[in-house]
Parts: sequence; structure tokens; C-alpha cells
Amino acid sequence: MTIAIDFDGTIVTHRYPRMGEERPFAIATLKQLISDGHRLVLWTVREGELLDEAVTWCKERGVEFYAVNRDYPEEEKEHQGFSRKVKVDLFIDDRNLGGLPDWGTIYRMIKEKLTYEDLLREEEADDVYDQHKCTKKKKGFWSLFRSR
Repeated sequence: MTIAIDFDGTIVTHRYPRMGEERPFAIATLKQLISDGHRLVLWTVREGELLDEAVTWCKERGVEFYAVNRDYPEEEKEHQGFSRKVKVDLFIDDRNLGGLPDWGTIYRMIKEKLTYEDLLREEEADDVYDQHKCTKKKKGFWSLFRSR
């Protein structure tokens, strides 16, 4: 797959225009996705020196993108002050409905081709199992999406 990935708030904590701290397991997950054969496109609002800083930060940690703010490396122009839709199979962005899942969940969703619905069903099955064992299970992120 070709996967577009935001930088601020997704790979690093949101401190734009400054550089945030790495989100837990972001770099390790990106490296694994590249190793699995996926093409990663850095798709960010950063431009100029701020963009160079983000690309360098990732490169220093072993993540090199297939393309940066473009669909493919040979594309002649980057976006010119506006965001246009990139042609990818998947977007990973902290502005997703419900926020950004942890990187372990993101990897699992890609690797196992899981949807939100799959994860919700799994969470519900875990809740039923815990009820039969008479144990109280801590509510997770996905419980936010369950209909009441």
C-alpha cells in the first residue's frame, strides 16, 4: 500500500512549528511498514526549512519516505500553500475521527487488514468474556465508539 502520514501530532507530539517529541513507537512502526513493503508518503503542512527539519529528523532515525508532500518522488511540484488530495491507499493523521490510535494498533490494523468495526467487535467480545469471569475490565479507547 501507499500510506500518507502526517508529521506533527502523528509521528511527533504537536508542537508546530517547533519539533515535538516522538510519539511512542512511531519510528519503529514506520520502519516496520517500510520493511513490510509499504510506500510511505510524508504528507504535512510543513514547508521550506520546517519541512527539511522534519525529513532530516526522520532520516536520522532510519525512516526515509517514498515521497514528501507529493504523490511520487518524480512529481515536479509540491503543493503551493494549499493542501491537495494525495493519491494513497490510507492516511494516518492525528485529526482522524476519534483521534490517533496508538502505533501498535495502527500497525495491527494495516498488517491484519482490520477496520474500526473489527476492533469494536473484538472489544465487545472481550467485555462479554470478562463479564462471564466476573472481572471488571478497564475501558479502552475503542469503547468510545460503541453505541450506548
